[in-house]
Amino acid sequence: MSELLDTVHPLFLYSFIFFGKILEVSISTVRIVLITKGEKLIGSFIAFFEVLLWVILAVTILTDIMSDPFKVVVYALAFALGNFFGTMIEDKIAVGTIRVEAIVRKDLGKKISLELRERGFGVTATDAYGKEDRKEILIVHIPRKEMRPTLDLLKSYDEQMMITINDIRPVYGGYGILRK
Repeated sequence: MSELLDTVHPLFLYSFIFFGKILEVSISTVRIVLITKGEKLIGSFIAFFEVLLWVILAVTILTDIMSDPFKVVVYALAFALGNFFGTMIEDKIAVGTIRVEAIVRKDLGKKISLELRERGFGVTATDAYGKEDRKEILIVHIPRKEMRPTLDLLKSYDEQMMITINDIRPVYGGYGILRK
Protein backbone atom coordinates (compact mmCIF):
# COMPACT_ATOMS: atom_id res chain seq x y z
CA MET A 1 0.00 0.00 0.00
CA SER A 2 2.87 2.33 0.82
CA GLU A 3 4.26 2.08 -2.71
CA LEU A 4 0.87 2.88 -4.22
CA LEU A 5 0.40 5.93 -1.98
CA ASP A 6 3.89 7.17 -2.87
CA THR A 7 2.84 7.44 -6.54
CA VAL A 8 -0.27 9.51 -5.78
CA HIS A 9 0.01 13.30 -5.96
CA PRO A 10 -0.32 14.78 -2.43
CA LEU A 11 -3.18 17.08 -3.46
CA PHE A 12 -5.17 14.09 -4.71
CA LEU A 13 -4.34 12.17 -1.52
CA TYR A 14 -5.48 15.02 0.73
CA SER A 15 -8.65 15.44 -1.33
CA PHE A 16 -9.41 11.72 -1.06
CA ILE A 17 -8.92 11.81 2.71
CA PHE A 18 -10.94 15.02 3.08
CA PHE A 19 -13.97 14.08 1.01
CA GLY A 20 -13.83 10.41 1.97
CA LYS A 21 -13.92 11.24 5.68
CA ILE A 22 -16.75 13.75 5.22
CA LEU A 23 -18.73 11.05 3.42
CA GLU A 24 -17.91 8.39 6.01
CA VAL A 25 -18.89 10.54 9.02
CA SER A 26 -22.04 11.79 7.28
CA ILE A 27 -23.04 8.19 6.61
CA SER A 28 -22.27 7.33 10.23
CA THR A 29 -24.45 10.16 11.54
CA VAL A 30 -27.40 9.11 9.39
CA ARG A 31 -26.89 5.44 10.35
CA ILE A 32 -26.96 6.18 14.07
CA VAL A 33 -30.17 8.17 13.75
CA LEU A 34 -31.81 5.48 11.63
CA ILE A 35 -30.97 2.78 14.16
CA THR A 36 -32.24 4.84 17.09
CA LYS A 37 -35.48 5.44 15.17
CA GLY A 38 -35.97 1.69 14.78
CA GLU A 39 -34.70 1.36 11.18
CA LYS A 40 -32.25 -1.44 12.02
CA LEU A 41 -32.09 -3.09 8.60
CA ILE A 42 -31.30 0.09 6.69
CA GLY A 43 -28.83 1.14 9.40
CA SER A 44 -27.04 -2.20 9.19
CA PHE A 45 -26.83 -1.97 5.40
CA ILE A 46 -25.31 1.52 5.63
CA ALA A 47 -22.84 0.30 8.29
CA PHE A 48 -21.19 -2.03 5.76
CA PHE A 49 -20.23 0.87 3.48
CA GLU A 50 -19.30 3.09 6.40
CA VAL A 51 -16.79 0.59 7.77
CA LEU A 52 -15.44 -0.23 4.32
CA LEU A 53 -14.69 3.43 3.74
CA TRP A 54 -13.28 3.84 7.26
CA VAL A 55 -10.78 0.99 6.78
CA ILE A 56 -9.57 2.40 3.47
CA LEU A 57 -9.17 5.87 5.01
CA ALA A 58 -7.44 4.54 8.14
CA VAL A 59 -4.86 2.67 6.05
CA THR A 60 -4.30 5.78 3.94
CA ILE A 61 -3.77 7.95 7.03
CA LEU A 62 -1.59 5.54 8.96
CA THR A 63 0.70 4.66 6.06
CA ASP A 64 3.88 6.65 6.57
CA ILE A 65 2.12 9.04 8.95
CA MET A 66 5.34 10.45 10.45
CA SER A 67 6.58 11.81 7.13
CA ASP A 68 3.26 13.47 6.33
CA PRO A 69 1.43 14.55 9.51
CA PHE A 70 -0.70 16.97 7.46
CA LYS A 71 -2.89 13.96 6.57
CA VAL A 72 -4.03 13.88 10.21
CA VAL A 73 -5.04 17.56 10.09
CA VAL A 74 -7.03 16.99 6.90
CA TYR A 75 -8.64 13.91 8.46
CA ALA A 76 -9.62 15.78 11.64
CA LEU A 77 -11.05 18.74 9.74
CA ALA A 78 -13.07 16.40 7.53
CA PHE A 79 -14.34 14.55 10.62
CA ALA A 80 -15.73 17.81 12.01
CA LEU A 81 -17.31 18.79 8.69
CA GLY A 82 -18.72 15.28 8.29
CA ASN A 83 -20.63 15.70 11.55
CA PHE A 84 -21.99 19.02 10.34
CA PHE A 85 -23.08 17.69 6.95
CA GLY A 86 -24.40 14.46 8.45
CA THR A 87 -26.77 16.36 10.71
CA MET A 88 -27.91 18.49 7.76
CA ILE A 89 -28.62 15.35 5.71
CA GLU A 90 -30.45 13.78 8.62
CA ASP A 91 -32.59 16.91 9.02
CA LYS A 92 -33.58 16.65 5.35
CA ILE A 93 -34.39 12.93 5.61
CA ALA A 94 -36.34 13.60 8.84
CA VAL A 95 -36.97 9.99 9.83
CA GLY A 96 -39.27 9.27 12.70
CA THR A 97 -42.11 10.73 14.68
CA ILE A 98 -42.17 13.72 17.00
CA ARG A 99 -44.52 14.80 19.73
CA VAL A 100 -45.60 18.41 19.49
CA GLU A 101 -47.16 19.89 22.59
CA ALA A 102 -48.68 23.35 22.34
CA ILE A 103 -50.07 25.31 25.27
CA VAL A 104 -52.62 27.61 23.69
CA ARG A 105 -55.20 30.11 24.83
CA LYS A 106 -58.50 28.37 25.64
CA ASP A 107 -60.37 30.29 22.89
CA LEU A 108 -57.92 29.02 20.22
CA GLY A 109 -57.77 25.37 21.28
CA LYS A 110 -60.82 24.16 19.35
CA LYS A 111 -59.91 26.02 16.13
CA ILE A 112 -56.33 24.74 16.12
CA SER A 113 -57.43 21.19 16.95
CA LEU A 114 -59.88 21.20 14.04
CA GLU A 115 -57.28 22.45 11.57
CA LEU A 116 -54.75 19.86 12.72
CA ARG A 117 -57.37 17.14 12.38
CA GLU A 118 -58.20 18.37 8.86
CA ARG A 119 -54.53 17.76 8.04
CA GLY A 120 -54.95 14.15 9.16
CA PHE A 121 -53.38 14.35 12.61
CA GLY A 122 -54.86 13.01 15.80
CA VAL A 123 -55.00 15.66 18.51
CA THR A 124 -55.43 15.18 22.22
CA ALA A 125 -56.61 18.30 24.04
CA THR A 126 -56.68 18.82 27.79
CA ASP A 127 -57.74 21.75 29.91
CA ALA A 128 -55.01 23.60 31.74
CA TYR A 129 -54.50 26.64 33.91
CA GLY A 130 -51.82 29.18 33.07
CA LYS A 131 -50.42 31.92 35.24
CA GLU A 132 -53.24 34.31 34.41
CA ASP A 133 -55.92 32.45 32.45
CA ARG A 134 -57.34 29.19 31.16
CA LYS A 135 -55.29 27.29 28.59
CA GLU A 136 -55.57 24.16 26.52
CA ILE A 137 -52.73 21.71 25.94
CA LEU A 138 -52.72 20.18 22.47
CA ILE A 139 -50.68 17.01 21.99
CA VAL A 140 -50.00 15.82 18.44
CA HIS A 141 -47.77 13.00 17.17
CA ILE A 142 -46.60 13.81 13.65
CA PRO A 143 -43.94 12.64 11.19
CA ARG A 144 -40.78 14.74 11.55
CA LYS A 145 -41.17 15.82 7.93
CA GLU A 146 -44.33 17.67 8.98
CA MET A 147 -42.64 19.62 11.78
CA ARG A 148 -42.04 22.93 9.94
CA PRO A 149 -45.55 23.25 8.43
CA THR A 150 -47.12 22.27 11.75
CA LEU A 151 -45.09 24.86 13.66
CA ASP A 152 -45.96 27.50 11.06
CA LEU A 153 -49.64 26.64 11.49
CA LEU A 154 -49.46 26.88 15.29
CA LYS A 155 -47.55 30.17 15.21
CA SER A 156 -50.05 31.64 12.73
CA TYR A 157 -52.61 31.57 15.55
CA ASP A 158 -50.39 33.01 18.26
CA GLU A 159 -46.67 33.82 18.02
CA GLN A 160 -46.36 33.69 21.83
CA MET A 161 -47.78 30.22 22.42
CA MET A 162 -45.62 27.70 24.25
CA ILE A 163 -44.54 24.84 21.96
CA THR A 164 -42.32 21.90 22.86
CA ILE A 165 -41.08 19.19 20.52
CA ASN A 166 -39.76 15.76 21.51
CA ASP A 167 -38.40 12.94 19.42
CA ILE A 168 -40.25 9.76 20.20
CA ARG A 169 -39.79 6.09 19.40
CA PRO A 170 -42.24 4.35 17.07
CA VAL A 171 -45.84 4.85 18.12
CA TYR A 172 -48.36 2.06 18.66
CA GLY A 173 -52.01 2.84 18.19
CA GLY A 174 -53.63 6.20 18.01
CA TYR A 175 -55.22 8.04 15.13
CA GLY A 176 -53.36 8.66 11.88
CA ILE A 177 -50.11 7.10 13.08
CA LEU A 178 -48.39 4.21 11.38
CA ARG A 179 -48.55 1.27 13.72
CA LYS A 180 -45.38 -0.80 13.97
